Amino acid sequence: MGEVVGAGLISHSPTIMFDEDTRREINEGKEISLVPGLVRIREEILVPLQVDTIVIVDSHWFTTVEHVISAHDRRSGKFTSSELPRGMAGIAYDYPGDPELARLAATLGEGLGTPTHASEDQYLEVYYATINLVHYLRSNEKIMSVSVVQTGESDDFMTMGEAIGEAVSRLDRRVVVLASGGMSHRFWPLKQIVKHEASDPVHIITPDARAADEERLEWMRAGDHARIVDTMGDYFQHSPEGGFGHYLMMLGAIGGRDCTAPGELFSDYENATGTGQVHVWFDRPDSGWIG
Repeated sequence: MGEVVGAGLISHSPTIMFDEDTRREINEGKEISLVPGLVRIREEILVPLQVDTIVIVDSHWFTTVEHVISAHDRRSGKFTSSELPRGMAGIAYDYPGDPELARLAATLGEGLGTPTHASEDQYLEVYYATINLVHYLRSNEKIMSVSVVQTGESDDFMTMGEAIGEAVSRLDRRVVVLASGGMSHRFWPLKQIVKHEASDPVHIITPDARAADEERLEWMRAGDHARIVDTMGDYFQHSPEGGFGHYLMMLGAIGGRDCTAPGELFSDYENATGTGQVHVWFDRPDSGWIG
């Protein structure tokens, strides 16, 4: 029997891929907390947990008519972001996949009534919401990426997460599920961005978006995931990244609305050009994921 041994809402902000001098330059001389937070997650959590596979729900991988899961034996190459090649260019990656887990999760997703496809096409694109986390977090684990369906609704994401969690339970795996993405996700207009690059949350796009993020962070810390699920309609007005599908899929894999695992912050709540960014980790409770 396999198990999901940990889960996290993890920022993949492009800023983390700048060199340290540049990070400090745009952040009033200080290091952004996201980078040391990633180092801590790897060293203090992933390595001791002896993880076999890291599942990354990639909020930059948009699909339309179905969930798609990477089912490759191995992925390798170099990645340059079309969005921000100044900061993410020529990043080498080489990691094994987990096709057995991918195919079973896809089969179970279909069985639960949510369209799902496991793809091993060699030309399938890789996105930086995966690459950036692999760069910082992977030691020797397998990597499986999952798309966020742009036509999906909250229950679709929860169902796909449930399928992933069930697939893990049927295989001999120690797995962590990472929701790779931000919180509120609206950018400042181009002419104003340079004034809002620092990580201080005073630069979040609106005070209301910041308040909505911080409220949900408190609920995460308290393990009140049900309240987050039940208020998604309110949160949508602040444009959470990917419809918050990355978080909801992660949550679906660890018990869904009934999960009561409390979150621990591994970074400050930070701004990235108007968007809310943070690392929150959820340990597997002794009693399991469902409260």
